[in-house]
Amino acid sequence: MSRYRGPRVRIIRRLGALPGLTNKTPQLKTNSINQSISNKKISQYRIRLEEKQKLRFHYGITERQLLNYVRIARKAKGSTGEVLLQLLEMRLDNVIFRLGMAPTIPGARQLVNHKHILVNDRIVNIPSYRCKPEDSITIKDRQKSQAIISKNLNLYQKYKTPNHLTYNFLKKKGLVNQILDRESIGLKINELLVVEYYSRQA
Repeated sequence: MSRYRGPRVRIIRRLGALPGLTNKTPQLKTNSINQSISNKKISQYRIRLEEKQKLRFHYGITERQLLNYVRIARKAKGSTGEVLLQLLEMRLDNVIFRLGMAPTIPGARQLVNHKHILVNDRIVNIPSYRCKPEDSITIKDRQKSQAIISKNLNLYQKYKTPNHLTYNFLKKKGLVNQILDRESIGLKINELLVVEYYSRQA
């Protein structure tokens, strides 16, 4: 299953706020059709599926990628759900988004693909690159790169940078301080339902 490229507002209308996918807010319709749908009993399968879809659309990954992350999380020590969220949050495209260097995760992915981003002073053009504590994220020393990201920082740094990341405006450098804790996840999600969804698929 490929990465979603369709209308984003339709997705957040169905699944709720997904800041990584879009910063738009949908206009809620309060007509009788929507009310009748909401009154229907929702199955447990649908609840698990929607939590899984939230992760997929928020982080902008394919079904296969998410399944691979679940498999890695199962083999790691600790809570599978928490490890899964940590793996997704430490992706380079997500770290750039969370630092305020891009408006959305697809926007961050584009910056990485176009070689605007350096990790530890080396160009990295792989959005799924897994960042580690003490990694430094900087902007390529090129006028176009600096201009794009400075504009984004001015617009989007109003969102609180999570505790595991810091951004130094003077040095124009982001830093990964540590592996994030559960409270720093910028998404309302029940990760246990996602793990349960895949355990029932196996």
